[in-house]
Amino acid sequence: MLQLQTSKEEAKAPVPTPISTSVKVPVNPSLSYVSLASFSWDQDNDKVKIYVSLEGVDQEKVQTEFKPMSFDAKFHDVQGKNYRCAIPKLNKEIVPEKCKVLVKPTRVIITLFKASKGSWPDLHFKEDKLKPNLDKEKDPMAGIMDLMKNMYDEGDDDMKRTIAKAWTDARSGKTADPLKGYP
Repeated sequence: MLQLQTSKEEAKAPVPTPISTSVKVPVNPSLSYVSLASFSWDQDNDKVKIYVSLEGVDQEKVQTEFKPMSFDAKFHDVQGKNYRCAIPKLNKEIVPEKCKVLVKPTRVIITLFKASKGSWPDLHFKEDKLKPNLDKEKDPMAGIMDLMKNMYDEGDDDMKRTIAKAWTDARSGKTADPLKGYP
């Protein structure tokens, strides 16, 4: 009975707040950052490593914030500029207390430890937009229209032109019969 009560108390325990794992750099709201959107990454079953090519980083001037579903790394005063590498919504959860940043002469390695083992298809969380909506009351054509809208929103310029042309042709009745000329 005592053991059961203890486990119930543990279940009610507050979730620990994420901590920063590096030296605190004084926060200055007027600082501007150059976003580091270009990086490479690799993974194994337990962790994800993010490789940022950046020379002249001082370990003492790195500020990081790791949360269960995000991270934010700021590199202050690197050759006169401030840089930032952040992913606001990761594919899956990480263990903030274990995550770390390693500064090398020509790059920075950010190591994220996965909360659950396995492979991530991507670093960023993405909704499965291709999964059909199984709402029985909704018009069946609405699902196709949603799929086309998602393809248009995420497509490149050629994809957008192709979809816009097909939609315009269909609305104006200009679509050619693909079987025309066959007996």
